[in-house]
Amino acid sequence: GSTMTEFWKEHSRQATVEEMMLDSHAQELTLHELPEILSLLPSLSGQRVLELGAGIGRYTSHLLTQASHVTAVDFMESFVEKNRQDNSHHGNASFLQADVTKLDFPKNSFDIIFSNWLLMYLSDEELTSLTERMLGWLCPGGYLFFRESCNYQSGDCKRTFNPTHYRSSAHYSHLMTTTLREESEGAEKQVFGFDIVLNKTVQTYIKMKNNQNQVCWLLEKVGRDTACQEGFRTFQQFLDNQQYTRKGILRYEKMFGAGYVSTGGHSTTKEFVNLLNLKPGMKVGLFYFYASIVLNMFYMSFNVHFEVADATKREFPEASFDVVYSRDTILHIDDKLAMFKRFHSWLKPGGQVLITDYCCGEKPWTPPFQEYVKQRGYILYTPPQYGKFLQQAGFSNVRAEDRTTQFMQVIQTELERAGAMEDEFIKEFSEEDYLAIVNGWRDKLKRCKSGDQRWGLFHATRN
Repeated sequence: GSTMTEFWKEHSRQATVEEMMLDSHAQELTLHELPEILSLLPSLSGQRVLELGAGIGRYTSHLLTQASHVTAVDFMESFVEKNRQDNSHHGNASFLQADVTKLDFPKNSFDIIFSNWLLMYLSDEELTSLTERMLGWLCPGGYLFFRESCNYQSGDCKRTFNPTHYRSSAHYSHLMTTTLREESEGAEKQVFGFDIVLNKTVQTYIKMKNNQNQVCWLLEKVGRDTACQEGFRTFQQFLDNQQYTRKGILRYEKMFGAGYVSTGGHSTTKEFVNLLNLKPGMKVGLFYFYASIVLNMFYMSFNVHFEVADATKREFPEASFDVVYSRDTILHIDDKLAMFKRFHSWLKPGGQVLITDYCCGEKPWTPPFQEYVKQRGYILYTPPQYGKFLQQAGFSNVRAEDRTTQFMQVIQTELERAGAMEDEFIKEFSEEDYLAIVNGWRDKLKRCKSGDQRWGLFHATRN
């Protein structure tokens, strides 16, 4: 606390935007960065907003014009005073000089908490404590947006000493999603935590300073089942620990080819991307469970932005994309119709959706298939049912093709390739890993032969 106070006393003498951002190019950066950050927030209309580390009010003035009320907090008196002078005329703001590590508000006081460059000034212990309190201040379904400098210093301001914690992006994600808060309503007890809606780098810093270390998050306060799936607290943890461990992904890549973790690797990708007839300058939304999967093919004439997001919660403006492309991913999503309606709204008129996905045959399924689907947590439909969802979502020219024969041929080829590189595979992983993959692939063939497992290709257009 005291070193931090000293640090900001040194950097708050004039209460200017250059001091706030600790960067001499602050004016120019702000011009581009403000609209980018604001565009990532959920709708502020009628919302109660808490702004932590509000500084001189670089964001306060914008939040005030849309929200019903903003509580702007900073612990430097000079910053708070400047913010009050510039923004109190709006009439829907409170300005508070306080130390966030000691701050408290009643339960469910806010709909949105906004913070820009604050958490990096807190220790892990202080951050965990603040996260738990923020879960209390937010109403259920409320959002926390924060943005930090990760990995190392970003501003060019000389600092005689620097008490900042430059954490990795993964460190923040882990800390914020594993902190829980128990709340009781009468005899009812409920546990709440944060789910990641969005996590991405700030593009302005990449474009203007070639700096990849400015990272932001949008999190949602959600009720946590004590055990969601297979004993894991969140769906994300279930995926990260079951099917998509780091090793699991590397094993998949070894089978599908570098950069691929879906059926057929380069060959199917080339075939399906060709169906889209892509042109330079088109905007493509790629929906995957793992960002490492975004395809090499798109690099040739495209500028790629990566973000980790929950596609079922992420909001994009209407008509954002020319193409929505997803490979073997939607099998994890429960409400497919709702997902396809989102895709439809994100596409420009004339835009295309292209999906491959695991599907199933007509029920009843064989017991081994039932067990497999349950263990993986998949939600499967027959290819015609899948096509029907796309039509119901408003798409036209819907092509729903059963490509199971192609799927089986690809699997056969991949098994032959695995056999040819058995020694190399075992050396890189282990014999156990090799057998797990080979048996997994053989099982896929069995499931397809029994008629239970199908593979679908879906292509449709937004009118």
